[in-house]
Amino acid sequence: MNTPAVSVVMSVFNGERFLPEAVESILRQSFDDLEFIIIDDGSSDESGSILDYYQRSDPRVRVYHQENRGLIESLNRGCGLARGTYIARMDADDIAVRDRLMWQVRFMDTNPEVAVLGGAVEFIDQSGRVLNVARRPLHDRELQRVLLDSSIVWHPSVLIRKSALIRVGGYRNVAHAEDFDLWLRIAEHFQLANLPEVLLKYRIHPGQISVASCKKQALGAAAARAAALARKSGNEDPLDSVAEITPAVLARLGVSEAIQQTTLARGCLASVRNMYLAGEYALALDILEILRSSELKHAEIWTIADLRLCAAKLYWRKKRYARSTLTAVHAVITWPIMLGRPLKPLLSRFSAMVQST
Repeated sequence: MNTPAVSVVMSVFNGERFLPEAVESILRQSFDDLEFIIIDDGSSDESGSILDYYQRSDPRVRVYHQENRGLIESLNRGCGLARGTYIARMDADDIAVRDRLMWQVRFMDTNPEVAVLGGAVEFIDQSGRVLNVARRPLHDRELQRVLLDSSIVWHPSVLIRKSALIRVGGYRNVAHAEDFDLWLRIAEHFQLANLPEVLLKYRIHPGQISVASCKKQALGAAAARAAALARKSGNEDPLDSVAEITPAVLARLGVSEAIQQTTLARGCLASVRNMYLAGEYALALDILEILRSSELKHAEIWTIADLRLCAAKLYWRKKRYARSTLTAVHAVITWPIMLGRPLKPLLSRFSAMVQST
């Protein structure tokens, strides 16, 4: 078999609804020197049968069925099987634009110092309706500046040099933040970049969000950031000896309770905003109401204010106008500025009125 230039790696778990569209978007790429490695991670729906059909229909498709092992182990298996110079990530609910790989390979071939290349993404809802276009900084200098604060490339949009992935040891067990951890480690040795073009239609749907996943992602992101700071200070990577990331482990790594809670609030807020864009108001509001009952008393005050403003918009969408107004006023008062102070007496009276109705 000829060695392909690009190995596209995708893990699937019960993804039958959007799977054909995702697979076909890769098989119809204008750049066709590729293999498509798909790990069926113990699906119990029709995903396995759908994948077997494509494997019979196109020799570039290589499907591997396994018991459920989770995303990280599946991605490492897929990347280990990859024969290409480059590894492209893809998710089972997204759509790659037709020229995605052509644009990315052309850039990487002429920029050997870059190891990870992403691009802009177009948010779509369950029916494919365009919601928004999201972009990240383009050049390594800009990306390195904000690297510790946010994920600087969209995971399912990236093209990675396989040699760089091997050098840093692949994905690690940093649940729901495995990509952030990977970019941090690769950025210590190579450059990163994004293309200005939209490479991917990133689908937003209810199956993506839960309080549990937000919490795991928050813990993982905080751990990845702490590990990066430790390496930067010349210390050993603390995650090399950690089996599971917990609040207690983060505390030992020097991640304060305030930082943990702020990271949780920011992560859930980002996901809820995506649900808002997709029109999933009830689900987004449920998530926020559950989150507000969690312990966030040490979280950054600006983030709490943003949570309340987001909740106010959702209450308004659900025609709960009194609750929306009250929540918005609470958000204003949360801000540590003079504007909120005169409103406190009004808030008390308004709150009493709402409770009496």
